[in-house]
Formats: sequence, C-alpha cells, structure tokens
Amino acid sequence: MPKLPYIVHITERALWDEARAHGSYEMSTRGRTLQEEGFVHFSTREQLPRIAAFLYGEYAGPDELVVLVVDPALLGVPVRYEAMPPNGEEFPHVYGPVPVDAVVAVEPWG
Repeated sequence: MPKLPYIVHITERALWDEARAHGSYEMSTRGRTLQEEGFVHFSTREQLPRIAAFLYGEYAGPDELVVLVVDPALLGVPVRYEAMPPNGEEFPHVYGPVPVDAVVAVEPWG
C-alpha cells in the first residue's frame, strides 16, 4: 500500500499550544471545533496558500499562525479526500482528533 502524502492545517499558535498540553488537536477550522463540524479540515501543500488567505488573510503578525504538518499514517482515524463546493475540489478531512504525535512538523506561517 502506498504511503499517503503529508497533509497540512493552518491554525493559531495558541490553539496548537493548548492541543499539545491536552495531547490532541480538535479544531476543525477557524472558529469551529471537530465536534461542531464532524471532521478536521486539512489541505495539501498546494491548497494551503488559498486556504490561509481565505481564513486568516487579515492576521497581521506572522508569529500568530502555524502550519501543522501531519503524517496520515500516524492518525489512527479515517482520512477522506472529499469534494467541496462550489467547484468540487477535493480536500483531506480527518474524522477524529489529531494526536499531537501525528504532527511531524510545525512551521511558521507568514
């Protein structure tokens, strides 16, 4: 079985720090939790700049945002690439909490 490529998620540094203290990350997207959305929104590297601009375009400080780089093989929960409106582009969605151990890198954004 081929290895899945890493997937990425942009978030606020404070939310990542909180997740590290609890052992898992459970924010789906800006302002919405895993429990509210049903999954955690992720993207590919290629999709990330558009998603970052859409969600966090007005953020001023580069130190406020980080990119979580996740190895899907370390998640222990399903990852599904699903089409999103309006054009049907597929994005990776993680159906469960993201264990902090599945995050193989944390990169600054900005």
